[in-house]
This record gives sequence, structure tokens and C-alpha cells, in this order.
Amino acid sequence: MSWLDTLRTSLEAIRTHCLRSALTVLGIMIGIAAVVLTVGLGQGAQDKVTSEIDALGTNVLTVSPGSSSSSGFEKGFGSATTLTERDARALSSKTVAPDVGAVAPTAQSPEPLVAGSATWTSTVVGTTPKWEAIRGRTVTQGRFVDDQDVADHSAVAVLGPTTASELFKGIDPVGQTVDVNGVPMTVVGVLNSVGSTTSTGTDQDDQVIVPISTATERLFGSTTLSSILVQAKSSGDLSSAYQEVDAELLALHRIATPKDADFTITSQQSLDSTATSVDRTLTVLLGGIAAISLLVGGIGVMNIMLVSVTERIREIGLRKALGATPRLIRRQFLLEASALGLAGGALGVLIGLLGAAFLPKAIGDPIAMSPTATAGALVVAIVIGLVFGVYPASRASRLAPIDALRSE
Repeated sequence: MSWLDTLRTSLEAIRTHCLRSALTVLGIMIGIAAVVLTVGLGQGAQDKVTSEIDALGTNVLTVSPGSSSSSGFEKGFGSATTLTERDARALSSKTVAPDVGAVAPTAQSPEPLVAGSATWTSTVVGTTPKWEAIRGRTVTQGRFVDDQDVADHSAVAVLGPTTASELFKGIDPVGQTVDVNGVPMTVVGVLNSVGSTTSTGTDQDDQVIVPISTATERLFGSTTLSSILVQAKSSGDLSSAYQEVDAELLALHRIATPKDADFTITSQQSLDSTATSVDRTLTVLLGGIAAISLLVGGIGVMNIMLVSVTERIREIGLRKALGATPRLIRRQFLLEASALGLAGGALGVLIGLLGAAFLPKAIGDPIAMSPTATAGALVVAIVIGLVFGVYPASRASRLAPIDALRSE
């Protein structure tokens, strides 16, 4: 009997017991769909976090006041007020930090905004013109704050797109006036949209950028900084820039032991690696759950094949009596098991692709489909059919013709 004849016989056997075969295919389909969607969710989460962090700058260091520990007492990042504009000016020196390309001091605080009858609360960020390049932002309308604005303590503001839409619905915000904590500010520009940054817990589209001199002296009443953004000349200079910034701040703050530092330096790369590690852990966890589904589907294949062997003992005996070899019998049952695995795998991949197309709108998270993972899932489905079909096929091939023909 040729392979084609064997395949035809196997498919006919599956069709004869269509309900039982359909339930077996369903088990594999659920497992494969779970694997495809799990991998897609994990990859989508990694891609989203990476893109968000990259938007903040891959060669950017963030210096925050406070340390993870100080004198034996734990402190949260930003819980101290140890950074000043003097620190930022020192880090801008090419002599002190030759590998630093740009520095932007920032002071920020949530403040109430009023524009006509519209009210809103947004994060007000006082900074310098360097902030725009370091953060990789641009303005879609008007202009950004400039050095003259900082020198003159100008009452000007650049709005994030979300802030602008909330305060000036249907109106061009450039040239309009918005009260920031009671201080009238003229809107001179609107930032481009970068979306919500869930990895940092803030919405980069909902903020107000003002000159740092205006923020510290007219809005916040404090000259301390929330952070200092330091951009290395390139990604390759990030490590040396880190060391230069660390050494200079330790010297400025008269701290002899690095572990007693009253500031914390973080990089986007460290955030990226941490977030990726968490995502991978979650993906492995969810993948393990999906693997259990595949195991259940595989047991279902073995179960239906064992039942099939039991029901077809007389058929097997007759075929062996007519000259069918054990190898031929084994091949037929393995083809049946493989066909069930392939059908379940193909349907599972299809369900996974449909889920990837429609689920992101429902759950709000992206699903990135990987061609490699999809093809791998399909191969796994076939392998499951083969592996769990080996024992039933071997059992069928070992039946003695005379005993099979005598069975009822």
C-alpha cells in the first residue's frame, strides 16, 4: 500500500468518528492558540516597553535626588531635595564631563490649569531648551522655550497635545493664555504626541513645559530640582558619562563614600533590561500554562487513538491476515494522529491570528505575532500527534491476526 493509500485510509477513519476526532482537534487547537497568543502578548509587551523607553532616549541618564539607602534608613527615589541648577551647570562643563553631550535640569509638579472656562490639572515641567533634544521631542505648532525665555523668566508655556486638547477644544492654542497655578502664561507651542508612557507611570502627552527660571521662582517657590537629564554623546559613551556624572556630583556634594550618595543615577538601558526581564518571566509563566493545555491535547490524541485501536481490532486483524505488515499498520495510525495534530495546530494558529487582530482593541495591549513562533507552534502540534500516537500505533501493529479475528 502506497503512502497516498495509507493517508486516504487514515482520513477515512477520522471522518468515520468525526465527533470524537473533532473533540480531540479542539483540545490541540486550544493549546496552540494559547501558545501563539501568549508569545504574542509577551513580545508585544516587550516591544511596547522598549519603544517607550527608547522614546526617552537610549543614551540618557536621569539623576534623581535621594538614594536607595542613606545612613541605614531607606528612602524612595526623589524623596530628598539635593539637586540644584549649580549641579546641572557643573555637569555641562566639557572639562568635567567630556563624554556628556547635553544637560537639562528639570523641576516638575502637578499644578492646576485654567484657560477661560476650562480647567485641568497637568504636570508642569520647568526646564531648558536642551530638554527638547534630550527627550527626542518636537513641536507641531509654534516653538519651544529658548535661552532668552530662561534668561528673562518669561511667562511662556509649551503644551502637550493632551493638555492642549483639554484646555482649548477646537481652538488653536498658540497665542492663547493659560493660568498655571494662578500665573498667566502665554502658550507658544504644542509638542508632538508620543503616547502614554505606562512603563514610567506618566503620560508624556499631558504636560506643560515652561522655562526653569519661571518654574522655580514664580510657580513652585523652590530652586531644587526634580531631576537632571544627562545625554551622553553616544550610546557607546554612556558608561563613561555615568562615571563622570557620578564623580562630579560626589565631589560637589562633598561625599567621600559612593554608597552614601544623596542622588541616584539611572539609565534607560537599565530600565529596558529590567522591564524585558519581567516580561520574559511573565511570558515563561503564561507559556507554561499554555504548555499544560498542549499536554492535555496530546493526551486526548493518545486517548482517541487507543479507543480507535480497540474498536478496529477485527479490521487490523483482517488487514494483517491479507498481508499488511506491522510497519504499514503502524504508519496508518501515526498518520491519523499526525492529521489530528495538524488540523488542531492549523485551527489554533488561525484562532491565534484572529485573536491578535481583534484582542488588542479589547484589552488595550499590543500582540506582536512572530512568524517563527507561529510556525513553531504548528510543528509542535504535529509532533504532539506523532509522539502521543506512537504507543497506540505500536499496540495496533503488535496484534496477532488470529487473536484480532477472534475478538468480538
